[in-house]
Amino acid sequence: MTDLSPIPALGGTSARITNIGALALSENTGLGLAALALRRGSAQPVPMGLALPGPGLWHAGNGVAAFWTGPGQWMIEGEGRAEEDFARAVKLAAPDCSVTEQTDGFVAFEVVSSAGAAPIERLCEKLVNVDLGRFGPGSAARTGLHHMTVFVIRRAEDRLALIGMRTLAGSLWHALEGAAQHLEGTAT
Repeated sequence: MTDLSPIPALGGTSARITNIGALALSENTGLGLAALALRRGSAQPVPMGLALPGPGLWHAGNGVAAFWTGPGQWMIEGEGRAEEDFARAVKLAAPDCSVTEQTDGFVAFEVVSSAGAAPIERLCEKLVNVDLGRFGPGSAARTGLHHMTVFVIRRAEDRLALIGMRTLAGSLWHALEGAAQHLEGTAT
């Protein structure tokens, strides 16, 4: 049997976690990811009972989540499912669609605020180009962050996720941590 234990993208033996002021930043090594695309003539599925969201949206339910990535395309998330063949599970749930494994191609960083929405919104203002007036809970966007392209997901008022290419994990963490430190006045 193949060992599918996740290897942290930032190195080390465990996920990186740090607290900066009201913000807790963490590498989410347990997130399984699979890209799902409609095939010509196929109906939009409801994989694992999850209604797939429209443009700019993220939905969660039944132990999975999804965000829209383009016409007829979504990224499906399986929290705690990085150690299994998550793409296979998605394919079984959406047999008429094209599904590709993405877990090892991306890194996910979660940001949780202990002080409500304000620190999350201030962090977004520093990092990414999103309209915060329209970027409430359940929103998702693909945007630039420094020299990188990332998916930004507003999981809740006090919770944000950044998903970027795994090969750029160090740069993404550096940008995220630096912006959080700047907001707290602790940047070095």
